Amino acid sequence: MNPTPGALLGPAEIRELAGRLGVRPTKTLGQNFVHDGGTVRKIVRAAGVEPGQRVVEIGPGLGSLTLGLLEAGCSVVAVEIDPVLAGEITETVRRHAPQADFEVVLSDALDVTELPGEPPTALVANLPYNVAVPVLLTFLERFDSLATVLVMVQAEVADRLAAEPGSRTYGIPSVKAAWYADTRRSLNVSRNVFWPVPNVDSALVALERRDPPPTTATRREVFTVVDTAFAQRRKTLRAALSGLFGSGVVAEEALRAAGVDPSLRGERLGVADFARIAEQLHRAPGHVPAAGSGGGATAGSVDGTVDA
Repeated sequence: MNPTPGALLGPAEIRELAGRLGVRPTKTLGQNFVHDGGTVRKIVRAAGVEPGQRVVEIGPGLGSLTLGLLEAGCSVVAVEIDPVLAGEITETVRRHAPQADFEVVLSDALDVTELPGEPPTALVANLPYNVAVPVLLTFLERFDSLATVLVMVQAEVADRLAAEPGSRTYGIPSVKAAWYADTRRSLNVSRNVFWPVPNVDSALVALERRDPPPTTATRREVFTVVDTAFAQRRKTLRAALSGLFGSGVVAEEALRAAGVDPSLRGERLGVADFARIAEQLHRAPGHVPAAGSGGGATAGSVDGTVDA
């Protein structure tokens, strides 16, 4: 098949590429390829990217969204875990957009600590659903140059990322995303624009970076409190945080000092509330923060759903 330069990938070319490469989309890697050019352009418009802007894409697959970003004049660095796809996408870009500014990094996104070229200011991606939340939070943590994010995720995950305190879907991902950015649920995406057709609904989530809440606590300390508060979400905060603070009595004192009702549950608190509670950790007798707790990669389970 001879592609038309400048054209986006359609269903026939995607199947031809996959067949030639021997690529069989796997659930393990969360692979579902977008084959509708109109949907790709809608995603790019929703991302609000501009010509010349440095964009990082995670999981480009066969290059559908990549070509849409390049068509918009973006400079794109793509992170791809599959060596076959990583090897092919450069050729796909060369055929469709030979003058484009494009690089590919062969790596698991969770292992990436630096990217070539100028720091990206936007993240736009159809994230692999099995690791969407950990990847999103990890990139927000590691790349503070990211001012905006637009990612396609499982619809349920989109609801949870954008949830407000007190809502049914509010949980760990909601709070941790709010540490970094203002988050909102954007467009729904039809199952029919993917190959193979997934068994779940999809949606776009938009994030706009802002400063974390003012606090003397570290991000790790705040996330430790968040993880602990939601570990048994039916418990009151006094009970849920008793182990972290050493006892229920100390936990209650810390909560009251933070201006939080000890009888509430974690789902009622915003990220600033958790930050005030975390500030009390240093005053807890004998408290030693758990090593490694609160990291981005603990915010979602391996099947793409969310620990709520």
